[in-house]
Amino acid sequence: MRIAVLGATGKVGHLIVEQALERGHQVIALVRAPQSYRQPPQGRVEVRGADVTRSAEFPALDDVEVVISALGISKGDGPGTLIAGARVLAGVPTRVLWLGALGSGASIGAGGGLYQAVMRMFVGKELEEKGEADAIALGGGATVFHAPDLWNGGISAARRNVPLRDYPKPMLPPHASRATVAALMLDEAERPSRGAQILVPVAGS
Repeated sequence: MRIAVLGATGKVGHLIVEQALERGHQVIALVRAPQSYRQPPQGRVEVRGADVTRSAEFPALDDVEVVISALGISKGDGPGTLIAGARVLAGVPTRVLWLGALGSGASIGAGGGLYQAVMRMFVGKELEEKGEADAIALGGGATVFHAPDLWNGGISAARRNVPLRDYPKPMLPPHASRATVAALMLDEAERPSRGAQILVPVAGS
């Protein structure tokens, strides 16, 4: 499978690239500074310059089977980066998987009261932008992942994607490793569920 990864140098994005190569997929890394991209040890990837704030210059993606976005807001980015990314990908002629955050948009409160309070404290105004970007992505037909608090760690063998409508509100603030979320997005790329929806990555049983 040919997979394009937007945000390929980020904390989750680089794990998606590495795991996709380990699974035998062809990978296109979509990055703002292609000249600075460092090839992963798992193999070589094709690199394309892609700045979501310059939609007219965004590369065509009609030669890939799925686009996985791990786009985040980096230091120095102004507001609107996620919304710009969602709008760009809403126009691509292929399947899109979009990484969002539990506790934003449609999943406000789904992680429990304590989790939501922490999200408001540390994510703050970005929650509104995340929710708006998710809505644009969903409107374009994407599958949106509402990941909980992300930690370092390995891939959970008990991982699964749970539709938001079926996600039980946890007693304790939920979390998952970045590697597990990357694996779950690739699981969905390989075995897609039906229709555009919000999925919650769950690390264990």
